[in-house]
Amino acid sequence: MKNMQIFETAMCCSTGLCGVGVDPELLRISTVLNSLEKNGVKVDRFNLSSSPQEFITNKVINDFIKEKGVDELPVTILDDEIVITGRYPSNDEFVQLIHVPKSYIGEKPSTVKDTDKKTNGCGCSGGKGCC
Repeated sequence: MKNMQIFETAMCCSTGLCGVGVDPELLRISTVLNSLEKNGVKVDRFNLSSSPQEFITNKVINDFIKEKGVDELPVTILDDEIVITGRYPSNDEFVQLIHVPKSYIGEKPSTVKDTDKKTNGCGCSGGKGCC
């Protein structure tokens, strides 16, 4: 299993989901990470204010911050290699990077709706003049 770690800027709490204005991106990341964990996939998430020691002891992130500073956070590390900086991984990137099905991140596989099967997806009802 791939080892993924996400290092984030300082936030008021471990997820950043506190206060009156919740960032939708932080909500998405928390949801994805919870879904992964429910499926047995652990992604470590470190916040600069609640886990500063992780930023010191991890040589990869420590070197990165010395060179680039904290303005380039969040940083995603996969197997001790930086793979994404300045943003969080997209849902598709999570799937690709850690080799899990989309269902593991809370996405359902896309399927053709029953109504689309009856109308060939064109929206007509099968009468005259229908595609």
